[in-house]
Amino acid sequence: MGDDAEDGKPTASPDPLPIRAKILIVDDDRRNLLAASEILADPALDLVLADSPEEALRRTLREEFALILLDVQMPRMDGYEVAALIRSRPRTSRVPILFLTAHNKEDMHIFRGYSAGAVDYVFKPIQPLVLKSKVDVFVDLYCKTEEIKRKAAAEKRLLLENLRVRGEKLEAEQALRRREEHQAAVLRGLPIALYTSPVGGEERRLTFTNDSIERITGFSRDAFATSGLWESRLDPEDSERVLRDLRDLPETGAAALEYRWRNADGTERHILDQVVVKRGEDGRAAELFGMWFDVTERKELELSLQHASKLEAVGRLTGGIAHDFNNMLSIVIGNLDLARGSLQDNEKALRRVENAIEGAHRCAELTSRLLAFSRRSPLQPRALDFADFIPGLTKLLARTLGERITIAAELDGELPEICVDHAQFEAALINLAVNARDAMPEGGTLRIRVQARDVPAPEGTGSPRWVDITVADTGTGMPPAILARVFEPFFTTKEAGKGTGLGLSMVYGFVQQSGGTIAVDSSPGQGTRFVVTLPAPDRRGITPASIDQRAPDAAAEAVNGAGKVVLVVEDDADVRSTLVATLEALAFTVLSAQDGSEALRILERERDIALVFSDVNMPGTMTGIDLGHVIRRQWPQMPILLTSGYLQEHQDASDFDLLFKPYRTDELVELLRTSLHGIQAA
Repeated sequence: MGDDAEDGKPTASPDPLPIRAKILIVDDDRRNLLAASEILADPALDLVLADSPEEALRRTLREEFALILLDVQMPRMDGYEVAALIRSRPRTSRVPILFLTAHNKEDMHIFRGYSAGAVDYVFKPIQPLVLKSKVDVFVDLYCKTEEIKRKAAAEKRLLLENLRVRGEKLEAEQALRRREEHQAAVLRGLPIALYTSPVGGEERRLTFTNDSIERITGFSRDAFATSGLWESRLDPEDSERVLRDLRDLPETGAAALEYRWRNADGTERHILDQVVVKRGEDGRAAELFGMWFDVTERKELELSLQHASKLEAVGRLTGGIAHDFNNMLSIVIGNLDLARGSLQDNEKALRRVENAIEGAHRCAELTSRLLAFSRRSPLQPRALDFADFIPGLTKLLARTLGERITIAAELDGELPEICVDHAQFEAALINLAVNARDAMPEGGTLRIRVQARDVPAPEGTGSPRWVDITVADTGTGMPPAILARVFEPFFTTKEAGKGTGLGLSMVYGFVQQSGGTIAVDSSPGQGTRFVVTLPAPDRRGITPASIDQRAPDAAAEAVNGAGKVVLVVEDDADVRSTLVATLEALAFTVLSAQDGSEALRILERERDIALVFSDVNMPGTMTGIDLGHVIRRQWPQMPILLTSGYLQEHQDASDFDLLFKPYRTDELVELLRTSLHGIQAA
């Protein structure tokens, strides 16, 4: 058989060679061999001559013959014995044997010849015509037999080839079926749906070719064949842009449409609709082919990345200005505090100074909010008991929100303590409450609920507790577009001048920095519900260094610095002079240095220094924290107080008392009093 054709069918073989018959002539007389070969000479025959029985047997072992002419009378072995040996071999058992003999025409000898395997006799002297005729009969019989064998072999090869082709075809069909099933399974699992749509028309009709659309949208394939469904669920803000791109499709040839679409259950999904135009023979747009991709998760990830980028940008911006800004505010507040001390008899001037101090603190609060949003504001966590905290917060909110807002607080029994920065936590809840008040212009109810819940920890490590603080209002609620941006910095729906857009950003940053989460649920006309979730630490793992247990005094006791020397380390000359004046007003003797190296030289020289008050961020290689550690090693009993307008992420000042800029004089007095009496905060 030939090679397969390109269409997979067997090709015809070239014409086979003609069949040639080979005849073995055996006679011990060379003359008889020559005579027989002359009679049988024919281009279509191959004659093989053997002059001995041994030669004849060797030939039959190696070659295939159509007929054997065998002399009866031969030396060493007669024709009957040779014929018997030829017949005993499987390969030559069916080769016709024609005896040549000049004697023994008796019936007994003839019978012996047939018994030995002969098929006929030719008697000598040989008649050429008789020999030729008999040989032709056997040659013709051989050729026909070989032709039949050839045809049978060809049919067998053809059958095997057909079986092979059918097998390959079956394997190809099975592989194609498996690939189609795999592709179908992949398409079913992916948020992708394929469709066709007619060109033009006022309303879009989509014919989907797979069932994924029902899983994606909740609508069946048949529902999309009805005019108007697609347009009715399209987000109005995206409608004009998307419809314009669809109208331009016959010219553009393809489009990638991204829009929001409302599913059957009312949820909004982000859809990427990729459409291409199929053109007819005349080049005109004949049909639209499209693919629907549900890219909601991708969009949510993009929004998260954008939010994280804004967070990082605000953090870097705020961190860059916080130190210098708070230094300047420290100068303002420090000098105003000094001026206030000399204006006790002038109530009008004193009131102006207090207003100026309050304005400066509002500026500091703005920076603090930015730092809290970017999670760069250092927290001062302490244990918080809700049973003590919520009643005081409720009273504060009642004064802040006004009489038109009803406040309802509900606490579950046996609430665990949480570890948070009290001031930041209170500010966050007040921020949520104020936003709720603004959403209830006609009045309403603000509900605060605190409840604990257990979340099983992996590998049987216990059941850590969490506390959910829910702040819910009965206000106007928010549409999805605003809800998606509610935590963005500088995003606000309030009128110009009535909001900075940092309130909820600050809450978000504080909660994240405290190891918690915040979630919001709102819809127009249904109010808004914020849920702040914070961890309740295992009390067994809390150490004095992890929670500040100090209770702040209502008013700082007076500090008399007479006879005590304080070393002030500050690189900003104006801040340094203001701080020196403040300490001298408290009767301290003050030494000053502009960096850590100068401070160490003064400490080596002066032995009666009672306290070191150092800024954290200073030029050079030594920060205030580094200076504090050096002092701890060389003068272990020396009290150290640090101050900073901004701590960088890598700076850890937890081993020292820390006062954040800008600060009031009474805050400084309180820390001086505790430090000088050896009461160190962890």
